[in-house]
Amino acid sequence: MTDAVSSLLTDRYELTMLNAAIRAGTHDRDCVFEVFARRLSGGRRYGIVAGTGRLLDLIDDFRFTDRELDWLRDNDVVYDRALDWLADYRFTGSISGYQEGEVYFPGSPILVVEGTFAEAVILETLALSVLNYDSAVATAASRMVSAASGRPLAEMGSRRTGERAAVAAARAAFIAGFAATSNLEAGRSWGVPTMGTSAHSFTLLHDTEEDAFRAQVAALGPGTTLLVDTYDVTAAVDLAVRVAGTGLGAVRIDSGDLPEQVAAVRRQLDALGAVNTRITVTNDLDEFTIAALRAAPVDSYGVGTSVVTGSGSPAAGLVYKLVARKDAAGDWISVAKKSPEKVSIGGRKFPVREFTAAGTASAEVIHVGKPEAATSAHRPLLVPLVVDGVAVEKYRGEAGTRLAREHRAAAIAELPEEAFRLGRGDPVIPTRYA
Repeated sequence: MTDAVSSLLTDRYELTMLNAAIRAGTHDRDCVFEVFARRLSGGRRYGIVAGTGRLLDLIDDFRFTDRELDWLRDNDVVYDRALDWLADYRFTGSISGYQEGEVYFPGSPILVVEGTFAEAVILETLALSVLNYDSAVATAASRMVSAASGRPLAEMGSRRTGERAAVAAARAAFIAGFAATSNLEAGRSWGVPTMGTSAHSFTLLHDTEEDAFRAQVAALGPGTTLLVDTYDVTAAVDLAVRVAGTGLGAVRIDSGDLPEQVAAVRRQLDALGAVNTRITVTNDLDEFTIAALRAAPVDSYGVGTSVVTGSGSPAAGLVYKLVARKDAAGDWISVAKKSPEKVSIGGRKFPVREFTAAGTASAEVIHVGKPEAATSAHRPLLVPLVVDGVAVEKYRGEAGTRLAREHRAAAIAELPEEAFRLGRGDPVIPTRYA
């Protein structure tokens, strides 16, 4: 694929709608679009907003150069008036939304896009492709973090998804509480800590397992992590301590009956005097297998396929809907889809989270039409993300990613204990419209 620009990371019908609206003279009507989920995927108890910082960068780069315009013309996607309009395109409206890392529930307006129909509608596919994937990964990763009960997790799924999705997944998992990633581009682009030592191929390269261990220790020091399940785990653990000494940093187990294997390795390490050597496991883990290992002496986890695929829910089910527009007279009117199973609620929304006297979240209350006066019993959820076409800088880049990670930790701490049950169920707090 040639270097893609964000303006063509979209569906054709976004531009054919633009073309028709320009011809009809309705393209410049002021509109409000919202991103929300009708339900939480996979019977999850809550969702985590992720992707906002990436989306702000992509919107900032959303332009149509001569190369894109020529392609649209040559392929009869849009015509002269629309091409002229696109040539000058730059989003000049405003966007508010849930802060990245925030918890969300069915109906939560996690992104509110205000602008003309033309400039807002063509952002639909881009916004959904980013937020649906990143939020699905962050939600799954957050469940894994809870299941790990304070033990660190590393994201290791780059080989199980697309090359661009791998970077997005690493960022989303970090926001959700993962400690590190194996993906170097995520480290360079977003400041996610990176980690990694060796795979089975490194052991197989050498004439003996001892040669491999000695080569790795010589290069990385005794604090490295040695992979001990290429041949015989018991023999490899004994060899690892002999080569690196009792100061060996960690051993990694990537196969077998993990609860039994981990317990045996812990006993063996302690008997060898390597009482501070950690055990990390990396064998097709998800939140359920992580929870099943709570009683085992595991020190850290590496998760691959499950986290980058949303642990069975690879998309968050978010939609992008027009909820209000001005009519020909310039008056605001609410609009909503009424199809069975896909009903939406029209009107500009102002969500707040209500709390009990003890400070625990008790409801998602969405005010339609106008905001409620602030009280000590609720927290407003919308923050400005783009103001008159200019993105709020603190939510972008490495600093924005760390801010999102901090916000997720704070938002999760507000939830009732039932939120952390892994079985399918209803959202942990109800959504009410007022």
